[in-house]
Amino acid sequence: MKAWEATVRKTQAVAKKRANTIFGTYAAAPNVEEEMIEDYEEEEHPSGEVYQAERFLPNGDYYTGYWADNFPHGTGKYWWTDGCMYVGEWFRGKTMGKGTFSWPSGAMYEGNFKSGFMDGEGTYSSSNGDTYRGSWMMNFKHGRGIKEYANGDCYEGEWCRGLQEGQGKYQWKNGNYYVGEWKNGIICGKGKLCWTNGNVYEGNWEDGLPKGNGTFKWPDGSLYSGNWSKDPKDQNGTYYPAGSTLLDGNLEWDPQEVYNVDLKDCKVCPSEKVSILPSNKKLAMWRSTKASDSSTRPRRMSVDGRIDAGIDKEFARIPTPDAAAGRHSSAGTSDRNGMDESFAGLQIEDVSTRGSPIRIPKVVKKQGETISKGHKNYELMLNLQLGIRHSVGKPGPPPSLDLKPSAFDPKEKYWTRFPPEGSKNTPPHPSCEFRWKDYCPKVFRTLRLLFKVDPADYMLSICGNDALRELCSPGKSGSFFYLTNDDRYMIKTMKKAEVKVLLRMLNAYYNHVRAFENTLVIKYFGLHCVRLNGPAQKKVRFIIMGNLFCTDYTIHRRYDLKGSTFGRITDKPESEIDANTTLKDLDLDFIFRLQKNWFQEFRRQVDRDCEFLEQERIMDYSLLVGLHFREATNSCDHTPPADNGGAEESLPRLSRADMDQLLLDPAGWASIRLGVNMPAKVERTERKNDGEIQLVGEPTGEYYDVIIFFSIIDILQDYDISKKLEHAYKSIQYDPTSISAVDPKQYSRRFRDYIFKVFAEDI
Repeated sequence: MKAWEATVRKTQAVAKKRANTIFGTYAAAPNVEEEMIEDYEEEEHPSGEVYQAERFLPNGDYYTGYWADNFPHGTGKYWWTDGCMYVGEWFRGKTMGKGTFSWPSGAMYEGNFKSGFMDGEGTYSSSNGDTYRGSWMMNFKHGRGIKEYANGDCYEGEWCRGLQEGQGKYQWKNGNYYVGEWKNGIICGKGKLCWTNGNVYEGNWEDGLPKGNGTFKWPDGSLYSGNWSKDPKDQNGTYYPAGSTLLDGNLEWDPQEVYNVDLKDCKVCPSEKVSILPSNKKLAMWRSTKASDSSTRPRRMSVDGRIDAGIDKEFARIPTPDAAAGRHSSAGTSDRNGMDESFAGLQIEDVSTRGSPIRIPKVVKKQGETISKGHKNYELMLNLQLGIRHSVGKPGPPPSLDLKPSAFDPKEKYWTRFPPEGSKNTPPHPSCEFRWKDYCPKVFRTLRLLFKVDPADYMLSICGNDALRELCSPGKSGSFFYLTNDDRYMIKTMKKAEVKVLLRMLNAYYNHVRAFENTLVIKYFGLHCVRLNGPAQKKVRFIIMGNLFCTDYTIHRRYDLKGSTFGRITDKPESEIDANTTLKDLDLDFIFRLQKNWFQEFRRQVDRDCEFLEQERIMDYSLLVGLHFREATNSCDHTPPADNGGAEESLPRLSRADMDQLLLDPAGWASIRLGVNMPAKVERTERKNDGEIQLVGEPTGEYYDVIIFFSIIDILQDYDISKKLEHAYKSIQYDPTSISAVDPKQYSRRFRDYIFKVFAEDI
């Protein structure tokens, strides 16, 4: 500590001396400082040369080790003035490879780093005595690991984003242990708890307590079996004394004793909180006196390669003529908006990516046309809202996840008449008379429960005071799409054949989404039909589904990917492409790179989902992908119009935008799951101009940080006679492998082959 304090005093003195020199307030200083200042005036080194150096940095930090182009590069040691220290491998200013990070509190991490994050295998010893050894991802325990707590408890098993998740074993210091399933750091699912006195509970758990079916056994052979609940009203079961048979059961024993006595000391230790993570630490940017301009103010950079957005912000950007023009044009706006617009065209080089500035389509207002009075579909919207309010608000027994086969019967549908004057079960309304049909209402009510959709919020989104929005043009299938005002739900009109397909596969769909929480298959919340009274007796069938792009992030680019080439390019001229344009396979010029653990889970889930769709004879589905470029957020999230008429906007080349804030915020992490709000990278690709169609371009090494969204959509097209005829007809004219209409087995194989080429592990 004394050596460290001496180093801090010296480096702060040097920083003061050097700062005075730069800004013109030079004063006499002791000889020791003059000698240290001379260290800055070192011999010049060619760009890219790696050499050993010692740096007393302007803010008081200290670095010793290998250096290249004004950055730590190779092995080296960095001291921060707050007492944190990193010793290990660097790559162009970022902690990368094996290293050790220590905190002034005494905590220490030793293991692998990646792009500034604790990532890979490593050991963390906290200041309170806890120790974790295992897998990490982006500063979080993620994968397999063992944690030994200071009080003597120990957990060994699977982790997800810093919490116990999946299978694991927790052993208390008194010898009791639990083996089974965990969720969000809590015992949840199926598992077994064994006490040192020989008692055993095996069954279902919820929120750390027995809940549902389970059996409690004593060493003498007696047992209690039944439904468990902390609430005595919900529990029921049978107690079997030792030596009795199943026919001799009685209720002489109260299972509440387990909750009040046996589980009293079985508490799981909470996770510790780390206030400062390695990727939060900033590096003082070095500029030697020979290489830097005397008017240049030093900048700070985080160890993940990011220029600090909060310190010396004005010096972290290099103006361009376009930016100057932007400043003049925004003179009438508020100070903050003016600042954002003036930075909209600025660029800064990211030390982690050498890509050129990317151009993204302009951001436009919300999709669709609001359906107001006078719109041709205004009455249809009112009918739909009345029907949804009736279906969701109708009282009924609490839904159970275990549905009877009769609930999936296609004949399980109910008609309700809605006269304008109202009836016993329906309110009066200003629309014309219509009839409303609910398909398999018990199933969709249970699906909404499974997808954690609150009934009140669901009704408010669709049936509130705000009108729906109709998308400007129908899809290729002829269906129309409507969006709720809060963007949560999308309503799509359906053909009768699509309804039949969904009802046929509904049981398998329910079992699939229930079994796989991370399924990428689109979520369905309701299937309905409106029949308008009159001579035409027009029927409109529609499905309510989740909107993948309901997010606070601006979606800058969106793609619909199938893995085929025929017709898979947008037919819009480039000047008409905006952020709401859905691009296709041959428009894609990126490879999506996911973190290792996410990529492995992605591969597994795509295989599961495709196998499910193949079994149901479904084809022609696609992967919908949305990208939010994080670099855009730093300057202007609502990309302003460009000088070329507003068709495109130049995206600033900044580094990781508020990445740590997202990762440190528990609400932010809670919103991240497979396919939703996922931090990732994209690598730009280029196709060869050799006359042949190239589905996936060649990687260029240019990377961009993004938030990515993706889901499998359009899953209601089976391989019927029309598709078989389409395949036969198009195969005569075109390459059979290039068209979308192919056998489900072939479609699944081709789809996966393509998706696993455009998605890759972040290396």
